Amino acid sequence: MFVPKILKTISKVISQHNGSAVIVGGSVRDHFMKFPVKDYDIEVYGLQSMEVLETILLEFGSVNLVGKSFGVLKFVHDNEEYDFSFPRLESKVSKGHRGFDVQVDGKMDFKTASKRRDFTVNAMGYDIERKAFLDPFNGQRDIEERVLRHIDDNSFVEDPLRVYRAVQFSARFSFDLTEETTRLCAKMVDEGLLEELPKERVYTEFKKLLLKAQKPSIGFELMRELGVLRYFPELEALIDVPQDPKWHPEGDVWTHTMMSLDAMARLCRSGCPHPDDKNDDKQKLKLLSATLCHDLGKAITTTVGDNGKIRSIGHENRGIELTRSLMYRLTDEHDFIESILPLVEHHLKPSQFYAQGAKAPAIRRLATKVNIEELVLVAKADFLGRTTDEAHSGKYEAGEWMLEKAKALKVENRPIDALLQGRDLINFGLKPSPLFKKILDEVYDLQMEGTLHHKEEALLYVQKHFL
Repeated sequence: MFVPKILKTISKVISQHNGSAVIVGGSVRDHFMKFPVKDYDIEVYGLQSMEVLETILLEFGSVNLVGKSFGVLKFVHDNEEYDFSFPRLESKVSKGHRGFDVQVDGKMDFKTASKRRDFTVNAMGYDIERKAFLDPFNGQRDIEERVLRHIDDNSFVEDPLRVYRAVQFSARFSFDLTEETTRLCAKMVDEGLLEELPKERVYTEFKKLLLKAQKPSIGFELMRELGVLRYFPELEALIDVPQDPKWHPEGDVWTHTMMSLDAMARLCRSGCPHPDDKNDDKQKLKLLSATLCHDLGKAITTTVGDNGKIRSIGHENRGIELTRSLMYRLTDEHDFIESILPLVEHHLKPSQFYAQGAKAPAIRRLATKVNIEELVLVAKADFLGRTTDEAHSGKYEAGEWMLEKAKALKVENRPIDALLQGRDLINFGLKPSPLFKKILDEVYDLQMEGTLHHKEEALLYVQKHFL
């Protein structure tokens, strides 16, 4: 296993103090799964106290003591952060994720300390000095068999978040839950243990599911199987809602939503529009969330006529409040939630505009309501989330048409800039008043129509009609 040089150096010093440094958790799991190892967590055994560990670490970098009372020191060397901890036992003493009694004990053995972890694949270690892997619960075997197995019934149920971790790990790694773990998770759901979880912790696992799984549908299907969807009624309501088989031969709205979500995950892996290192995940999360929510309105608008005709008129508009409801169950990030709503509201527009042969003014107006580049991606995921011949072709002609038109009009990811500002009206000698808005709106509307193209034309229009 690759070990950064600084960790080898620190391990050598720890061994000189009769201790041992063991890399633990996800980094060891990812090594065996041949994933890039990004974060290293190190458990230190055999030292007399945290103060001894702190003194050793300070020789090589800075130490943050915020987690010291829980046996954790955050160590920074050359702008890289590592978590060093003492082995510890955690026992539930009250409700909530802070309701644990933590006992730190440097003399504890690795197997005892690892028993508190959630799954066997996360309970492996690598002894840096001995260059030896530690695997007391057969995590390597479970990786080879592609199963997710919990370690201990009693410790597992003490943190209900582990049900959501089971969901996102199963989806990310395409692992099956063992029968025992499935039964235990379902029992925890039935007993209402998940109700004590703050939404911030749940949202963290949701984000990992959406952003890291190649097929997020695996996680949502597992939530359905375990009964977790009772906490997300907006999603649960999609199950068994019928669709017109001409357009949706794949089945009910839930099936279509899951297929669309997986399609968006594929599109995001191909690259989102205007990505950057800082905001790429945020934008992917926005697109995936919009896709998850795009047909929520069908649960309350779908009707079946006497002739068997299935319709969901206005579902895109009715889905706005349901999207708000679902997303606020997960997060209080108001601006993020509001950014999703236009994508839900307008997700039919690319196909509708293409069928209608919409002209430039309509596309310009749409750009004032939604980012067209993002909208086309959501609409494409919707299109691909079906089993029609057209969807199987992978070519979304309506989206390509709209994006081409929007780029020609220079409105693919922002509306056109207004030709006039309030200061231009002041330069005419006008004083700020409600008339300003009327003038500016009228001029901008003429821009939308393609009647006015340049600032000089706009100024002449104001002179002629308002001065």
